[in-house]
Amino acid sequence: LFNSGGSANLALFQSLKNMEVLTTGDEPGFSALTWSTNVMPIIQMGMAPVAIDCDPATLNLTSQTLSERLATTDLKGLFITNALGFTGDLNVIRDLCRAENILLLEDNCESLGTELPSGKAGNFSHASTFSFFVAHHMSTIEGGMVCTDDHDLAEMLRIVRANGWDRNLNEEGQVKWRNQYEIKSEFDAKYAFYELGYNLRPTEITGFLGLEQLQYLPENIKAREENFLRLASVLAENEELFPLDHSHLSVLSAFAFPVLSTTPEIREKFMAKFAGAGVEIRPMIAGNIQQQPFFTKHVERRYDLPGTDRIHQTGFYCGCYPELTEPDLEVLLSCLRTW
Repeated sequence: LFNSGGSANLALFQSLKNMEVLTTGDEPGFSALTWSTNVMPIIQMGMAPVAIDCDPATLNLTSQTLSERLATTDLKGLFITNALGFTGDLNVIRDLCRAENILLLEDNCESLGTELPSGKAGNFSHASTFSFFVAHHMSTIEGGMVCTDDHDLAEMLRIVRANGWDRNLNEEGQVKWRNQYEIKSEFDAKYAFYELGYNLRPTEITGFLGLEQLQYLPENIKAREENFLRLASVLAENEELFPLDHSHLSVLSAFAFPVLSTTPEIREKFMAKFAGAGVEIRPMIAGNIQQQPFFTKHVERRYDLPGTDRIHQTGFYCGCYPELTEPDLEVLLSCLRTW
């Protein structure tokens, strides 16, 4: 558990660098439709981020767009963003990464609870991150998490989370690290720092809220899916809008309701319609991340990303949370209908 999803991403990359699984100069790939803190840790670790295009039909990186990038670029790692409750074909991506010896990581902050027939999103990779910010599937106000079944990585994450020391390790772990660096006494161990780290610790209140929220997660996921499917059925009748493909998902745990228009001009019409009805709307995450100010400042290399550009130019989203009332849903449905 961390104090935010962004901290979870940062700690994950710092941990992998401390373990020399990833190193300075490596080229990890990442989903081009993403959030800032999915890319910033790659840059902050001295690595070169490689943008991989996303398919407008699923909003996500797919095995096809990954294969296209691998035809010209060797990747050491791949950090996928499972966007807005959707995913790509994660089972095929996982197999491709195994065949190419690519370390697969998932940011599942927006797709907690989404399932494919072959498993839950966040379980296809070496490690996955989650966010519990107020707008997410469960909220600890601020908070995030890394999940992994790699014991050594989990141990390093606990070290990185707490200043680089060993206070959150079990006794066996503490003995291992203290013996390795010849820390002779409990007194000296109190301020022994073994690896590069930060103070990314959550409060106990964060943990308490998370445990309380967990009991409501299944019913909230069900409500999110029901809301999404109801809205999507009306969107599909509108020829000016582009329906998303979730046929490969067995459970769609919608983070929000994405609206893709057939053209940028039509997007403007629908944005005005939603805003006029009092509905708050947002851009499609950070759009084509290559166009963000921080990226243009710190990363020289650019890639052609036609799918992500289309999402960027023709899409927006609105809320799809469990507490939507029947009047709320009627307003959204009216915004999606043809004029």
